[in-house]
Amino acid sequence: MLAGRRVLLAVTGGVAAYKSAYLARRLVDSDAEVKVILTESALEFVGPQTFAAITGSQPVTSLFGEESVSPHTELARWAELIVVAPATAATLARVAHGLSADLVSATLIASTSPVLIAPAMHTEMWEHPATQRNLETLRGYGYHFIGPESGALAGGDTGTGRVSEPEDILDTVERLLTPPGEAKRFLVTAGGTREPVDPVRFLGNRSSGKMGHAIANEAARRGMAVTLVTTSDLPVLPTVKVVSVETAQEMHETVAGIETDVAIMAAAVADFRPVDPSPSKLARSEGLDSIALEPNPDILAAVVARDPRPFVVGFAAETGDIARALDKAKTKEVDLMVYNDVSEPGSGFGTDTNRVVVIDSSGETDPWPVMSKTELASRLIDRVMERAAG
Repeated sequence: MLAGRRVLLAVTGGVAAYKSAYLARRLVDSDAEVKVILTESALEFVGPQTFAAITGSQPVTSLFGEESVSPHTELARWAELIVVAPATAATLARVAHGLSADLVSATLIASTSPVLIAPAMHTEMWEHPATQRNLETLRGYGYHFIGPESGALAGGDTGTGRVSEPEDILDTVERLLTPPGEAKRFLVTAGGTREPVDPVRFLGNRSSGKMGHAIANEAARRGMAVTLVTTSDLPVLPTVKVVSVETAQEMHETVAGIETDVAIMAAAVADFRPVDPSPSKLARSEGLDSIALEPNPDILAAVVARDPRPFVVGFAAETGDIARALDKAKTKEVDLMVYNDVSEPGSGFGTDTNRVVVIDSSGETDPWPVMSKTELASRLIDRVMERAAG
């Protein structure tokens, strides 16, 4: 599954570094092309010749004194995926703060490739607020994480902080580098539509587009061909094709022309629009007794009705209990419906976190805890790929 894929294994200074040798072996056995970089601290635990023998390539251990004049940039461009295993608290801190004093942190900062991090440290270090803030920062950069696990630690301690097993890391590498063929094209909608009343005023909502943009970025990191139809100007990865729209009608017409395998409809689309927008700004002195409205097209229903039909995920931003979202999931006949109560703190429009309930086509519900929108996007695409592949 990894034949010919270029994986850069970054090993940092922890006793779990010995497991990285086995991970390198498993990557080579999977026919990946593997290069290794080690920090100076990692060399206290494992030797470069071990990795040279396994991979057939001499590891790089320093920013200086190497054959290359710029090893970090050359390796960053070469890699299709960078795996940091084990990743110490110090390495996480350096990268989160943009400090590029060693080979591993410099290479990560120079790279635009997907990054998978397998943390390893004592429980107290893992739970420290500084480490947790650094993790959140790195997730915001789009880095993927696996572990840590609970178990035996260095010095005879036990607790959370044990590096994930090489086989589990390998499985995640394969998932990140080999997306299923059944779902290569992703269509994502994002943001709140604006329905003009006049050239200055509009009817709209408070949706920021953060959730949809996080989903588009996560799909792109996994190698999908992503088209994002959005009303927001938030940044996205360069591989995401962005189509900017403003109104629900524009979004409807744009979406109708895009073929896709998966459609994730995260936009907050206005249900109604003014019938007759004024061509010039309305003056207060002229008064305005009412605004006549007409229904907007049902974009979600139109996507569900396609033949062939893509795998469809709808979003239901509601206030109150889940009943309306359950009804919407049933009547819209989506594969998954993501419900969130926008009146709940940390789950509303414009926030960096969300708390959702995922509803499947049978009506079964799966409540998720509050998490960052970046993490939610990753978990949602995991669910989509499981269901779409099935």
